[in-house]
Amino acid sequence: MAFEVNDARRELTLDNRTTLLDTLRERLGLIGAKKGCDHGQCGSCTVLLDGRRVKSCLILAVTLDGRSVVTVEGLAGPDELSPLQAAFVAHDAFQCGYCTPGQICSARGMLDEVARGWPSAVTGDLTAPAELTDAEIRERMAGNLCRCAAYPHIVAAVRETATTR
Repeated sequence: MAFEVNDARRELTLDNRTTLLDTLRERLGLIGAKKGCDHGQCGSCTVLLDGRRVKSCLILAVTLDGRSVVTVEGLAGPDELSPLQAAFVAHDAFQCGYCTPGQICSARGMLDEVARGWPSAVTGDLTAPAELTDAEIRERMAGNLCRCAAYPHIVAAVRETATTR
């Protein structure tokens, strides 16, 4: 099978039971996405698949033929952090850092969803652009857990990035 990872074409022969997470970590050496719960509940393995956020522990790699994956390693340029990554650093939006790659990928996907006009469960006016209040950001990031409870800092980093786009 062949697919794109962080703008590079990859061709692999894989066991049909291999998850995207295991492929990224064990076959491609991209260790940003973490194996937390391995059940899709914690979000530490979140990556972008064709521009949409997914829990990579739930995706079978054999379904990726011809598709595009972006991991936290692919968000930044070669010499600098992405604005979202820089905001996470500036706002101390991590403590142990285990969930941070998944949080950042989820936030990137969430900001793209907002830009496309997708509402969330707490969006008040479905006919107007979503206003990224703290409640809106929390709802949209709810699929990503942080064991250290850095949530207020994560929300601040996402809010800052959203206002500078």
